[in-house]
Amino acid sequence: MSSHEEKKQSVALSSVAASLLLTAMKIVVGLMTGSIGILSEAAHSAMDFGAAALTWFAVRVSDKPADEKHHYGHTKVESVSALIETGLLILTSIWIVYEAVTRLMSGTTEIEVTWYAIAVIVISIVVDISRASALKKVAKETKSQALEADALHFTSDIVSSAVVLAGLGFVALGIHWADAVAGMVVAVLVAKAAWELGRKTFDVLVDAAPEGLSEQIEEIVVNSPGVIGIHKMRIKPAGPFVFIDLTISVSRTLPQEKVLEICAGVEERLKAEIPDSDVTVNARPVVLDSETVTERIHAIGMNHGLHAHNILTSLTGDHKQITFDVEVDSRQTIQQAHDAVTELEKELHREFNGQIDLCIHLDLLNSEERATRP
Repeated sequence: MSSHEEKKQSVALSSVAASLLLTAMKIVVGLMTGSIGILSEAAHSAMDFGAAALTWFAVRVSDKPADEKHHYGHTKVESVSALIETGLLILTSIWIVYEAVTRLMSGTTEIEVTWYAIAVIVISIVVDISRASALKKVAKETKSQALEADALHFTSDIVSSAVVLAGLGFVALGIHWADAVAGMVVAVLVAKAAWELGRKTFDVLVDAAPEGLSEQIEEIVVNSPGVIGIHKMRIKPAGPFVFIDLTISVSRTLPQEKVLEICAGVEERLKAEIPDSDVTVNARPVVLDSETVTERIHAIGMNHGLHAHNILTSLTGDHKQITFDVEVDSRQTIQQAHDAVTELEKELHREFNGQIDLCIHLDLLNSEERATRP
């Protein structure tokens, strides 16, 4: 187990223990005092306990490497976990609002403000601050969405606990409806946290590119040597990783070795600038306006597996007269060589819109001679 994996699982497990302790404390004190604010916090903490347990399970599964069935690994398990947590947050918000409205309408519930009611909320705030800080730190280090979601839960608990504490203070002053109002404020805060978490999680599950990443990739690629532009770009986030699939445009006159060198250079620059990225770069040859006649003929010949040389051109009226030699393997039959050159002629006529006269000579070479030709 790597240090990152150990940190993730350790902090997730400690959050399970903290959530369980807080839930038990709030349920007992909430039932003893009759405070909807504290009971709403107990429900929130119970949901946090379930979410923390789910997070612990998710980070354990997501750390498994890719296999034959899961080519991109198991990292999206964390996103599924975060989506379930979103649903739990929303359900908690609905229940809190229902209970608060019921109490406001009946107005019959008596709430006892005691020192232990205040104490449990204060303890809750202290524990939440500690857990949120630890989770945020590890989530940032490991880029774990599940831990980030758990940190969001504990952060929302800090604010909601403070609201409940204020509500109990108003009740102590004789304003009994303040507890129910505090409960509804908690519900709003929880719902807001759920919305933010759900939106982010949904983006990951539908493979939405992280904000600003497309622009960052484009800037890196177009400024790389030999790259004319980006023909196609696909980005797939998966937990802390991002898979980048690119097709770049390069000059069709470049030799294959140079094209491979350009692709490798782009891949290296992207991996250096975007850590934890898995990059695939393909090349698409394109025609440049600056190409000379010789370069155009040479490039088209290479596409047909023929090396054109001794290229001579002259202009007569609207027609170009082009003469050149092409190398063909001496092991080919005359018919095979003729067919290959005929296809080359057709392609050249399309390239120059038919406004050329061609004279092509066959240059028969054996394999040793072909290997020594530049």
